[in-house]
Amino acid sequence: MNVSRRELRDLAAAWLLLGLAFALFRVPVSPTTMTEVLGSRFFAREFLLSLATVGVAFLLHELAHKVVAVRFGQDAEFRADYGMLGLAVAGGLAGFLFAAPGAVHHRGYITPRENGLIAVAGPLTNAALAVVSLALLPVAPDIGARGLFINVLLAGFNMIPFGPLDGATVLEWSPVAYAGAAVVTIGPAALYFLGLL
Repeated sequence: MNVSRRELRDLAAAWLLLGLAFALFRVPVSPTTMTEVLGSRFFAREFLLSLATVGVAFLLHELAHKVVAVRFGQDAEFRADYGMLGLAVAGGLAGFLFAAPGAVHHRGYITPRENGLIAVAGPLTNAALAVVSLALLPVAPDIGARGLFINVLLAGFNMIPFGPLDGATVLEWSPVAYAGAAVVTIGPAALYFLGLL
């Protein structure tokens, strides 16, 4: 699987800026405390924790799309959306988060089934990472808890069958496949946010 210099740069930027955005969201910062907070050990810990959980969850989601697209003979590369990454960092500073770091763009002929499988690869990767995070809870509770939260959220949200989200592509390909994928993506997300997981 080929990775261009531009793609490596975009992946690194998305990983670092998402980590920064989530760390800023977790650590209250004001104009008067910014220098002190950003230089603190607490912020450094939050930044590293966000890189290891949020950043990895987003990037592996996108790379799963790429791996499956390449498997089907597509030319596929991740492209960062720097405007949305800037908004994520600004939102983290302002106390809200919306993250859309970019996407894998692929081209070439594919069948509806192949397109559906490319789409579902990302949410299913997050579902698998949620299981890994659950297993980490007893030994690394901070990583496990944050990893579980972000991966359950990403898996469920991306399977909503609306607009450009992965769920719409999967449903268009196969309602049966969509239902099966929804059980392991939207189902755990619903349980998590109801406090049952």
